[in-house]
Amino acid sequence: MPLLTLTRVTKKFTDRNGVLHVLQPISLGIEAGEFVCLVGPSGSGKSTLLRIAGGLLKPDSGTVHFADAPLTQPRTDIGFVFQARNLMPWRTVEENVLLPVQVQQGRVDDAARDEARRLIALMGLAGFEQSLPRQLSGGMQQRVVLARTLMQQPRLLLLDEPFGALDALTRERLNLELLRIRRLHAATVLMVTHSIAEAVFLADRVVALSPRPARIVGEVAVDLPRPRQLAQMSEAGFGHLTLQVRELIGQLA
Repeated sequence: MPLLTLTRVTKKFTDRNGVLHVLQPISLGIEAGEFVCLVGPSGSGKSTLLRIAGGLLKPDSGTVHFADAPLTQPRTDIGFVFQARNLMPWRTVEENVLLPVQVQQGRVDDAARDEARRLIALMGLAGFEQSLPRQLSGGMQQRVVLARTLMQQPRLLLLDEPFGALDALTRERLNLELLRIRRLHAATVLMVTHSIAEAVFLADRVVALSPRPARIVGEVAVDLPRPRQLAQMSEAGFGHLTLQVRELIGQLA
């Protein structure tokens, strides 16, 4: 059984302007240890699908199963990273990373503090433990968010355009960092991105969605060797894979 299974999931929203149909019946399975990227036009429902996959939204119909059990609410072993960094501005880097422990256990012991410092060092932020978010660059802040999420020891990591607000060079560096961290923690990852190149570079499989109301129009298996290197993005095989994804979501003239 896959770690995460969505079966014929649908979603619509109603407001004073009427009914907005966001997701047609969508079925998707994610295997343990797999890295899957969702791509599609803006507003196609990718983020909605991701929130349903994490138990943050309930589907109108269909089912979601995680680790063979129905998923009807958020779980501590499912971690989220959003584009908005949502760090507590008055808390230091270390205090922000320890926040999940404090919320879940009501206290922070020495073992948790040691783990937080290990994760901070893993993110390349050793020496910034007592810094405040405003003293960090955007890329450094996003590394703090990743460390905070990993404090939950998630089996599934859900990423919603986490690097979208960063400049291209910082984004590339954090893509490499994400792959390194994922390899060390053996996490399963489902990520939303608007960048086809980023999706192909990171993923084992790219799933393409149609315009809203979204349906899955196809998948591309990425057979590039790991560990991935930025130089692979200039190779013919990489270009062929990105072309396949573009064709799926209709971005070719």
